[in-house]
Amino acid sequence: MQILQKQNYKEATLFIVDDDDIDAIALERALRKLRLLNTVIRARDGREALDLLRAGKVSSPYMILLDLNMPRMNGLEFLESLRTDPLLTHAVVFVLTTSKSDEDLVAAYRQHVAGYVFKQHMDRDFLEVVGLIEHYWRLVELPITKE
Repeated sequence: MQILQKQNYKEATLFIVDDDDIDAIALERALRKLRLLNTVIRARDGREALDLLRAGKVSSPYMILLDLNMPRMNGLEFLESLRTDPLLTHAVVFVLTTSKSDEDLVAAYRQHVAGYVFKQHMDRDFLEVVGLIEHYWRLVELPITKE
């Protein structure tokens, strides 16, 4: 059991930025189902996410799983602030959203997101999406920022 856990662990914090409790809980359940032991931190909107990142509350390296439709500061506003911050600009971000807007999709990729996934697809393929994200962080080297 211990060996299996170590195989499924790579030091990378998963930072969920999503105001929807049900989606955030489903994501955390999927991670546990895949026996992933990464630290999971959650913010409920872009403003809270930036505050946590700037305060060093999210251990590096990290990967951000970002919703677009949130109160106070939405995902696109968050991305814009993130990319203009010299200390945070290298963050790896996957967008997980209900928005099928071509405008949102193009705007997200302009901010150099690693992927854009529709949450509707996650109903039937949720574990597959989480598995994709897990494979991504296993294969790539994530940027480490000095805290």
